[in-house]
Amino acid sequence: MPESSYLQKKYHVAMGDPAPRFVSRITKNTYAMVLAGGRGSRLYQLTDWRAKPAVPFGGKFRIIDFVLSNCVNSGIRHISVATQYKSHSLIQHIQRGWSFLNGQFGEFLNLLPAQQRISEDHWYQGTADAVYQNLDIIRDANPDFVLILAGDHVYKMDYGKLLAFHVDNKADMTVACLEVPISDATAFGVMGVDEHGRVVEFAEKPSNPDPIPGKPDKSLVSMGIYVFNKNFLFEQLVRDADDQHSSHDFGKDLIPYMADKYRIFAQSFEHSCVGSGSGCGPYWRDVGTVDSYWEANMELCKVVPDLNMYDQEWPIWTYQEQLPPAKFVFDDDDRRGMAIDSLVSGGCIVSGSTVRRSLLFSNVRIYSHCIIEDSVLLPNVIVGGHVVLKRVIVDKNCQIPEGLEVGVNPDEDRKRFHVSPNGVTLITPDMLGQKVHRIR
Repeated sequence: MPESSYLQKKYHVAMGDPAPRFVSRITKNTYAMVLAGGRGSRLYQLTDWRAKPAVPFGGKFRIIDFVLSNCVNSGIRHISVATQYKSHSLIQHIQRGWSFLNGQFGEFLNLLPAQQRISEDHWYQGTADAVYQNLDIIRDANPDFVLILAGDHVYKMDYGKLLAFHVDNKADMTVACLEVPISDATAFGVMGVDEHGRVVEFAEKPSNPDPIPGKPDKSLVSMGIYVFNKNFLFEQLVRDADDQHSSHDFGKDLIPYMADKYRIFAQSFEHSCVGSGSGCGPYWRDVGTVDSYWEANMELCKVVPDLNMYDQEWPIWTYQEQLPPAKFVFDDDDRRGMAIDSLVSGGCIVSGSTVRRSLLFSNVRIYSHCIIEDSVLLPNVIVGGHVVLKRVIVDKNCQIPEGLEVGVNPDEDRKRFHVSPNGVTLITPDMLGQKVHRIR
């Protein structure tokens, strides 16, 4: 039996775990590097004042909470987060919500802002460069394996299963992958693998993606999740750093170079995903556009959403303010406070208004005679009376003036707000002429 399988089995028999996690000496000797420095420009004004991983999601979380929860739930307690673009709110959230890792037991979550550690001439230049600039910190931790993760995707995954696959295949590097429609594959790194799962070719964001053999409408793409043997990673990063023609990116430079030279394997996400809703495939969302962000939040309002946030076996951890329960007031025929097919977070008050198929983050206040439908309201939003909001995202701290109607006339909306290709309207304080100085 391979060492990884033996360790997993031994651990779960000893713990009597009916739903085993792949926690073992392998996961405990893994260092996770979360790359969280990107803006996410396709979210437009939603990331004017925050990095994409800091964008609120799901009523009470931030996007980065999902990858950090995956690490902790997988038994990985040596974690660093590399930050760069407008990172203050991200750093503040991590400091407040993720300080429970215990340094007395060797656990840590380090914050690694771009510091020009290698050269005073540049900040992080690419995903590989962000790791390269922190090699001395990784060396000090002395892990056996390094897990490279993107901090801006929403999914639940047992990294222990990915690590076990990596060890069992005696791989130098392993890439987590999933199948996507071939029309969407131009936004990803597209892979070709042999019958053993070994990567034989890799193309970053090709204009004409190759289909999966036997599945002409699908491509196999990288999720941006990589496992490296420590020494192999160091060798490749140093080699790449010396290449003046490289853009120092894992997808553009390192993986295409390594694919036909080393033992690079791909593991399908379906073998390591956790707790997807009944009857659906593995859940993974990029939420990198206004439309995809709105859609992913709206999915959570379904009776049985594809993302199970009520799974006590694989909880999503986050920073939570101490807030009172949500409240709904008035029960008159023309002034009834209620929410239907919606998620409503703590501190919210719905006063004599109707909320349908919507998601209200913390401390949202809605005054009377409003109709809120198919909308996402981020924390601390105040909605004046007689407002109509349909297919709208309202950014944090907005104060919606009394009588405003958005989502009724797209042509009028475009004069003041951002309207997405699918007709979702984004409202921010700046668009309303409101100068908000609080942290985002």
